[in-house]
Amino acid sequence: MSATRLPGTPRLLRALNDRAALELLLERGPLTRARIGELTGLSKVTASQLVERLEERGLVARVGEQAGGRGPNAQLYAVRPGSAHVVGVDVGPERVVAACADITGAVIGRVEQSTQDTDDPVGVVHNAVVRVAGSAGAQLSSVRRIVLGTPGLVDPGTGDITFAYNLPRWHRGLLAALRDDLDTPVVFENDVNLAAVAEAQSGSAQGLSDFVLVWVGAGVGLAIVLGGRLHHGSSGAAGEIGYLPVPGAPIPRDVSRRAKPAFQQLAGADAIRALAREHGYPDGAAADAVRAAIADGTSGGPMLDEVARRLALGVASTCVVLDPPLVVLAGEVGQAGGAALAERVQHEVAAITLVRPRVVPTGLTEEPILHGALRTALDAVRDEVFGSTIA
Repeated sequence: MSATRLPGTPRLLRALNDRAALELLLERGPLTRARIGELTGLSKVTASQLVERLEERGLVARVGEQAGGRGPNAQLYAVRPGSAHVVGVDVGPERVVAACADITGAVIGRVEQSTQDTDDPVGVVHNAVVRVAGSAGAQLSSVRRIVLGTPGLVDPGTGDITFAYNLPRWHRGLLAALRDDLDTPVVFENDVNLAAVAEAQSGSAQGLSDFVLVWVGAGVGLAIVLGGRLHHGSSGAAGEIGYLPVPGAPIPRDVSRRAKPAFQQLAGADAIRALAREHGYPDGAAADAVRAAIADGTSGGPMLDEVARRLALGVASTCVVLDPPLVVLAGEVGQAGGAALAERVQHEVAAITLVRPRVVPTGLTEEPILHGALRTALDAVRDEVFGSTIA
């Protein structure tokens, strides 16, 4: 019985080969046509046709020559950085920070501005995006996607913000307004989820398809990664660990009135500052108090033990349901606590539950939310640009 030839197969194979070549160029840098052929398993003729096709579409460019033996030097090709750009935005209650990256992932612009003197979130984002594109020398028309990291809930169905505790002016309908204003695809994502994206890309969770990230800062949040994908839940509330009802804190009955939720009361920055004062540390940032306790060695142990005990209530509640192999402590407090705090939390979780996840501090030191936003935007844009190379 003869095989049936599927329609469109040559076109599909060309698209797959183009994508493979572009990924190789991103990963390994400039390559010759011959080397692209070797690494993809394509013949010299097919590899040459592929490179010509990508060059014609403005996705790759000649960047130099590689000296060989006899005969002319081979041309080196690389992905053309300016073929597309993305913008990531980290939105906080007091400021927004925006960064622009080209399609290779290189960050080529960064700006920040206050949000305290305006009631117009559309104007804030518009100005940040225009300014960062300008600082990067990129045309706004080349920005293919904007990803904004915000605290609170993002509706998985509509993509709109449904609740942001610290951003009362950010509300439903804002997504459509931003898309109309910027005439560019705009995406909202929870800020802690974006931190987990960055952690998986270049932090402590590299190579793992399942892990959770606990963010401990002004707020307390959780990101869940299962099978290499973020888990958002049906309403986008997966990971709102601050609302866990835990012993030791009163449970508010009406979250719409902005009363602090139970676990937030117990383990958020304000609670850690109060705990630090009880242990004789001067009033200041929660992260500074944790660092001071670590620097004090044995005498700082009791405070760290209590911080770990409180955090373990939330971590244990999560882990007995999800049973992840790894828990990453991030945020200002998680980063400040380092291995000293992570090891204490790991020990406490193992003492009160049947699961024994490894608990480690974040492997990132600078702007994980912003870098997660850029990575999310890049993944989507590369799928669009690299997946549509056949005219």
